[in-house]
Amino acid sequence: MIQFLLNQELRSEHALDPNLTVLNYLREHVGKSGTKEGCASGDCGACTVVVGELQTDDAGREHIRYRSLNSCLTFVSSLHGKQLISVEDLKHQGELHSVQKAMVECHGSQCGFCTPGFVMSLFALQKNSDAPDPAKAHEALAGNLCRCTGYRPILAAAEQSCCGKQPDQFDAREAETIARLKAIAPTDIGELNSGDKRCLVPLTVADLADLYDAYPQARLLAGGTDLALEVTQFHRTLPVMIYVGNVAEMKRIETFDDRIEIGAATALSDCYEALTAEYPDFGELLHRFASLQIRNQGTLGGNIGNASPIGDSPPLLIALGAQVVLCKGETRRTLNLEDYFIDYKVTARQESEFIEKIIVPRATAEQRFRAYKVSKRLDDDISAVCAAFNLRVENGVISDARMAFGGMAAIPKRAAHCEAVLLGQPFNSAVVERACAALAEDFTPLSDFRASKEYRLLSAQNLLRKYFIELQTPHIETRVTAYV
Repeated sequence: MIQFLLNQELRSEHALDPNLTVLNYLREHVGKSGTKEGCASGDCGACTVVVGELQTDDAGREHIRYRSLNSCLTFVSSLHGKQLISVEDLKHQGELHSVQKAMVECHGSQCGFCTPGFVMSLFALQKNSDAPDPAKAHEALAGNLCRCTGYRPILAAAEQSCCGKQPDQFDAREAETIARLKAIAPTDIGELNSGDKRCLVPLTVADLADLYDAYPQARLLAGGTDLALEVTQFHRTLPVMIYVGNVAEMKRIETFDDRIEIGAATALSDCYEALTAEYPDFGELLHRFASLQIRNQGTLGGNIGNASPIGDSPPLLIALGAQVVLCKGETRRTLNLEDYFIDYKVTARQESEFIEKIIVPRATAEQRFRAYKVSKRLDDDISAVCAAFNLRVENGVISDARMAFGGMAAIPKRAAHCEAVLLGQPFNSAVVERACAALAEDFTPLSDFRASKEYRLLSAQNLLRKYFIELQTPHIETRVTAYV
């Protein structure tokens, strides 16, 4: 059984199909049709809902953290122990919520289909903002598409609803909601079971290891932003899933003198602060990774584990010399991330083995790390080429070189020939040009709808040139977000 709050209503579910998304649960099982399906792939934001989770701050104070999510990519099993809020829950005692009023008063709705999703993104923004901030508003709404091109009044609604915000019914009932969430906090392995399909929800790494050993055919579910597409887009059935999002040990970020250890189930939005502090370009790329809804849901371990050749984080992590800790039963092994990827969608992971955490070396003064993403759209788009460069230059000579690319091969991969050309050489334009030529020995990219093979290779070479120019003339640095 799993339990969660539907606003303030306790829901206990056991026999549901684990392949059921929150979107379809709301519309078909609860009769709340305000949440809309636009794309069923996490691109449009029409299905946005907000999930509240009980958290404790550094001072020991309990509070509810509200996050916007795409309900079309969220399986119901991931709600265990949480609060689900849909657009119907905002109106209170016959009065619209302040974000709804702002949308009305600023004329933010035209055809209206996208409006519930925008309202829920605005609600989460208001809950997480103390003052109007155009950058935060753009970030919060970047994952919501308006086919009527009504963005200016919607941004005005964001400013109005976040400026001088007043307490609402959720604030008034916060203590009650905290008490109710504590009362349903999971204490044992949860399960959804429809007879032929099941999803298990462990609470510890040990439980996860035992379950994965017992069900090696199970699909591990973290954020589900990739896995859910098998159900919503390819109409496949997932007979057994194990949801790892309630394993607290795998959601920790710990900083040591020489490294950062990030639990594999840590949401990308939670990784941002730690990674940005060490590597600003990593943080900039996370802003372009996808929408906020996806970053609130997708995990760093999932972005590695799905072994996509165009995943954005692996090239950066490889260039930084990151490692993964793999767990199977009581056995753990640490593997350099570059050795984790073997071939297209083939990894070094053994049966019943899972990624427990990612180890990222901390930055040093000698490092020169930059990351670049080339995509058709600046925001919320998949890379055609993703490049990460990490050189150490001492007395004008390159003493260490790590360069990794996504979108250039069947796996995220280092540019070995390019690195060999650079090592031990002066960091000048002539050496860089020889290194650019060596990239043709490292990669034979494919052509697809995102880019031709010629474009990919030329882009990779130009990104290396860009990296060199930026390091030589930092005042003209444009960083990752300005490059499309």
